[in-house]
Amino acid sequence: MIIRIATEGQYELRGAALAELDELDDAILAAIEQNQADQFQDALAKVVELIRTKGTRLPDASLQESDLILPPPDVSLNEARDMFTDYPQDLL
Repeated sequence: MIIRIATEGQYELRGAALAELDELDDAILAAIEQNQADQFQDALAKVVELIRTKGTRLPDASLQESDLILPPPDVSLNEARDMFTDYPQDLL
């Protein structure tokens, strides 16, 4: 799966890391639904860290289409609410 972190670039994530991502991103959606800014920031930070550490960074010149686009790591809960409207509940 190709994942773009806005303002940062694209990463390829495979295998067990995808299952881990699927679990972690549920916390993002729950925090948005429950309007919990601190939990949202914590969950987003964990997702971004997972992608950075277990993903393979793609060259900036890569033209591969992203399967998933995450907002910048410093996005607020209010900004993210609109961005996550169409975010898939299940990634796998």
